[in-house]
Amino acid sequence: MKAHHFNDSLCMPANGLSAEQLLARALPLEGTKGADYVMRRGIPVALAAAAGVAYDDNFGGRPAVTVALRNDKNVITSIHGRYLTTIRGQNKMLTIGPGNGVISVLNGWQAEPLIIVEGLFDALSLAACGWSAIAPIGRWADWLPGIAKGREVWLAFDASAPAEIDVARYRERLPQAYTRRVLPPPLCKDWNTALLKRGTGEIIRWLQQRVER
Repeated sequence: MKAHHFNDSLCMPANGLSAEQLLARALPLEGTKGADYVMRRGIPVALAAAAGVAYDDNFGGRPAVTVALRNDKNVITSIHGRYLTTIRGQNKMLTIGPGNGVISVLNGWQAEPLIIVEGLFDALSLAACGWSAIAPIGRWADWLPGIAKGREVWLAFDASAPAEIDVARYRERLPQAYTRRVLPPPLCKDWNTALLKRGTGEIIRWLQQRVER
């Protein structure tokens, strides 16, 4: 869905492990460096853990928080890792698996409205405010048109020019949904920035205003 194309490896290049195997070896989040990272981003550890976020101290060579992407049957399709630290030239994220899934937080795609955000921490930030969401992390899931048919869908991507390209593409690919563009609050590039700068109360008010319009 992004202007560039993702070609995710089916297994971790360093050790040949599949998404399922990588998830199975991941550590529970609590008490790890991953928990510290999650808290620095304003997310309660218990909330992240309930969403399936775990910790891997060697996810392709670096420590990362990890989470599964699942399809509409709740089957694991991929694993997504967000690295705790990066230096110049390193990727912030790595995704392994064949794809066709999304990160689902709280009630995910079953909630009304169906809220689609960009990344894991956008979804977790909305969850901290009581809102369910899914995050395709720039990929496309071919079952989304079916589950979105006849429903209100909020395209709550980042406040950026590339995100507007995604909004247009999602509207094209979800022709039978009632799509709305929902931006983060002013001067916030994404929902995690909004959480850290504005707090849960302001995000709750902001989204409630979108409901009432």
